[in-house]
Order: sequence, then structure tokens, then C-alpha cells
Amino acid sequence: MPVVDVYIGLGSNLADPLRQLAGAITALAALPETCLIAQSPFYASKPVGPQDQPDFINGAAHLRTSLLPLELLDQLQNIEQHHQRERIQHWGPRTLDLDLLLFGMQTINEPRLTVPHRELANRDFVLQPLLDLAPELTLPNGDTVAELRQRCPDNQLRLLNPVPSSLATPRPED
Repeated sequence: MPVVDVYIGLGSNLADPLRQLAGAITALAALPETCLIAQSPFYASKPVGPQDQPDFINGAAHLRTSLLPLELLDQLQNIEQHHQRERIQHWGPRTLDLDLLLFGMQTINEPRLTVPHRELANRDFVLQPLLDLAPELTLPNGDTVAELRQRCPDNQLRLLNPVPSSLATPRPED
């Protein structure tokens, strides 16, 4: 498999979300056949769906990988499981959510995976971190992330201060 640029969305609103995301970045950087190119700043936003949950912290990561799409998805789900992700409620609270947003210029419609992510255009907390990483990024259908961000509903994003490097280092119990 040739090397492909991919973008991963990260989200958490449980169990110290900043630490969850920092640990996820560390885990993404350690994936086989994969290189972490960059990570976006983190943003806080109101939850989508049920409002009786804490605000989310979101960001994105740019990776280069030679993994196949479903292999990468399996790796992402393994990282989520390591962070005790439970799939109890659709759009509900979670310790860690890793979404494969873009896989090169591929459009993928598999039972387990849809790329570009089906809600990408409607989520400012996904689009803004992508825009931070790659201002000229274009989707397979020709839309640019910048155009989508301008048209996207506002979810009251709040840019967070940079994560201290001490949070990016996993604790022994992680």
C-alpha cells in the first residue's frame, strides 16, 4: 500500500478529556506503518445530541500511513478501547472518540467505515481543527474545508490553551 495522508478527529468529554486526547495523540504517533505529521489545537464545544453531558474537547491529527483503511480503523478502535470507550448512547458522553475523517482522496462506503466522515460538513469542531492543520485541504468531491467551515453551523467553539507536554506523556497506569 502506498503512503497516504489521513486525518483523524479526536473527541472526549469524560475522565479528564485533555489527558485522554493527549494520550490519544501519543498512541497515534506509535501506530505501525504510520507517522504523526501534526496535531491541531484543542477546542471546547457544546455536545451534539443529548445536552445533559459535559462539553467536549476536540482536535484533529494529520497522519501518513501505509495501513489500509480498515486496518487503520481497527487501530483507532483499539486505542479507544484502551481508553475505556463504551458505546452506550448515540452521540453520548465518551472517554475517547477517534474518527477517520479523510483517507487521502478516497471515498469509502463500507459497512464499518464511511470516508469522508458523513457528518464532517456539519461539525465546526471537526472542520476548524482540520483548517488549522491544512488550510488548503480539499475533499474528494472538490469542496474545500475552508468553504465548509464558512457554511457550518456555529457550535460555540472555544480555543483552549496548548496542552502541557506533561499531559502528553502517558501515566504508568494508562
